[in-house]
Amino acid sequence: MQIEKRVTELVEEKISDRPELFLVEVRMLPNNKLIIHVDGDEGINIQDCAAISKHVGFHLEEENTIEKAYNLEVSSPGVGEPLRLKRQYEKNIGREVGVKLSGGEQKEGELLSVSDTGIIIAAKVKEKGKKAQLVETSLSFSDITETKVLISFK
Repeated sequence: MQIEKRVTELVEEKISDRPELFLVEVRMLPNNKLIIHVDGDEGINIQDCAAISKHVGFHLEEENTIEKAYNLEVSSPGVGEPLRLKRQYEKNIGREVGVKLSGGEQKEGELLSVSDTGIIIAAKVKEKGKKAQLVETSLSFSDITETKVLISFK
């Protein structure tokens, strides 16, 4: 979609001097809601989101990129959002993740490391009659359909 491509260019332009920030996704929904998710290695604050929103909104209006009324929403990905980029995985090393695999299997464990091809988690494996043990499990990105950070309320 042309709108998403242009918005991506505008966001990249705005954060080009901020190497700690990165674009996660741009989506134009059928209800004319334009969603921009931006994150940072140490998170992103509301001032950064507002500056990106102002920059993108100004240029879209100037260029008349979107002809009908739309809502522009700039935020960091929510807690329940799946990880999409390698950089998001790297940011979450040491946290508990839930991983869905293409075969329907699900794994949970601490994210230990990330490579170009996949991740390694320390998953709890329980055999009948034995205590659960932590087992390092390698998972290939090609087998992963979704990964989410698990939030504990203990």
